[in-house]
Parts: sequence; C-alpha cells; structure tokens
Amino acid sequence: MINKNMKIAELLELNVSEEKINQIAETLFSFGMHCLGCAMASGETLEEAAMVHGIDIDEMIDALNKVVSE
Repeated sequence: MINKNMKIAELLELNVSEEKINQIAETLFSFGMHCLGCAMASGETLEEAAMVHGIDIDEMIDALNKVVSE
C-alpha cells in the first residue's frame, strides 16, 4: 500500500511489474509531478512533493493505490 510518507524513489522501486511502474509514473505525471528523475525524488516524500506542487495528496495516494491494486 502506498502512503504519503513514501519517497518518490521508493515508489518507483516497488516490487511490481514494469507495466505497473509505468502506470505509477503516468499517474504521477497526470498530477503534475514531472520530477521523477530529479535529485529531490530520492529524499522527498510524496506528501512533501505534493505540497510543493499544490497537489491534493489524498487524491493522488488514492489514484496510486488504485493502480497498484488493479
């Protein structure tokens, strides 16, 4: 289960299929999070990144968990 305290880099290293990782990345992009390769991605939590980008963290977490659970 994905939570707001996970780091972006952790999210991209989940033990799921490559297809799921691509879907996770697409979901992040759809929320305006285009910083997956940025240096901050390894140290910033999803919540911190969402705050910086003005994103509703709960909505994003729900969307990410939906991708993973499908």
